[in-house]
Amino acid sequence: MEVVLHGVILAFGLILPLGVQNVFIFSQGATQPSLVRALPATLTAAICDSVLILLAVYGLSLVILQYEGLRMMLMVAGILFLLYMSYSIWRATPTEANVANALPMKKQILFALTVSLLNPHAILDIVGVIGTSALKYSGYELVLFTVACIAVSWLWFFALMIAGSRIKKFGNQLVIMTVFNKFSAIFILGMAIYLAIGLM
Repeated sequence: MEVVLHGVILAFGLILPLGVQNVFIFSQGATQPSLVRALPATLTAAICDSVLILLAVYGLSLVILQYEGLRMMLMVAGILFLLYMSYSIWRATPTEANVANALPMKKQILFALTVSLLNPHAILDIVGVIGTSALKYSGYELVLFTVACIAVSWLWFFALMIAGSRIKKFGNQLVIMTVFNKFSAIFILGMAIYLAIGLM
């Protein structure tokens, strides 16, 4: 029970802060006409997180933490990606047409893959925190710890999708999504600047 609780608290601590991945899943819940239509993005993000957790627990953390050059490359690529995302989201203007015709399944999956696998903050959190915390466990305890972390990730993404779908009940959806886009773009830009400062 102590191992499971450790995994749950650790995973919640990492996933709760608003991030690019969380913003995207929430926005899909808000813009898709039904919860079922938002599932591709949610499932993709949850699967990506599960894969990253498994890789971190079973050895990737040791590789990345040992090679500073690899960590730097990952950070630079991620910062450039976040800057591009911030610019794109800021320029995007929700209209009746693109709210009604939300992202199709293929684009949802592709975008979810990029925000999950090209987000240096999330990757370094998972690898550096969950990966190193897992080093204290072995055997059955390691399995319990890993399952707890993955379960939290899945529950959180589905909760975000449902929460996003609920904002449709609060007034004009176009106004809400416009404000949400601007806020998201500023937040993502801030994250890119924060990561860049950390490299100096």
